[in-house]
Amino acid sequence: MHYFQFNIGDYRAATAHLSNEEDLAYRRLLDMYYDTEQKIPLDTQWVAKRLRMTIQVVDGVLQDMFVKHEDGWFHAKCDDLIQQYHAMAEKNRTNGRLGGRKKNPVGIPMATDSEPIAKATINYKLETINQEDKYICPPNGELDDKAGLPKCNHQAIVDLYHKHLPTLRRVEVWNDTRKGYLRQRWREVAEELAKDKKAEISDVLTWFTEFFDHIGQSKFLTGRVNSKDGRAFLADLEWILKPSNFAKIVEGKYHGTH
Repeated sequence: MHYFQFNIGDYRAATAHLSNEEDLAYRRLLDMYYDTEQKIPLDTQWVAKRLRMTIQVVDGVLQDMFVKHEDGWFHAKCDDLIQQYHAMAEKNRTNGRLGGRKKNPVGIPMATDSEPIAKATINYKLETINQEDKYICPPNGELDDKAGLPKCNHQAIVDLYHKHLPTLRRVEVWNDTRKGYLRQRWREVAEELAKDKKAEISDVLTWFTEFFDHIGQSKFLTGRVNSKDGRAFLADLEWILKPSNFAKIVEGKYHGTH
């Protein structure tokens, strides 16, 4: 993939919590993902050497911003943009084989085979949650084909988040990155519950209900106490669902004195 569009506002919102060094590592990891069109290799030492960054920084960013799969570190937004890029390129090639495009009557910039226009792809099909589109995933009770686990019910989780953590930032957009984080956390919880008995969707929802109540008890996560820099931090659902943050919350690292 030769290039990609960069949305400054989206990037700033997603990386505001990173240090300068972590931000640099993240940008270089994104470049590697787009350049190779593959997941980031699991050999963190190999990756860090090629990014000219320390292993500790690279590993921390991978844990925070990517999802670990068996064959590498996955990033939903990158993967989606790469697919859209190639779909557009294939469409352009098909048009070329059919004799080229029709004359452009309104002067809209046209793509070429070597530089297809991925129009506004950086927004990744943002989906606003509404009552008409109640279930983003299949209905309750369906199983995950790969593991025999109940499929992720995105809307139910968002509703529980709003109900039990009303003071935190509301979810207005449910994009591919957030879907990916929730699907991963949902599966981890379901797999853990399935160790004792067959996991039902109600069991997973009960777990998340207690999890959100647990978050509500943290003064730090709910903005009721200032951090070291004197500012109050307020979590949101995407931040909560990121792998490293999720694990720390479960372990109670934001509770106790907070």
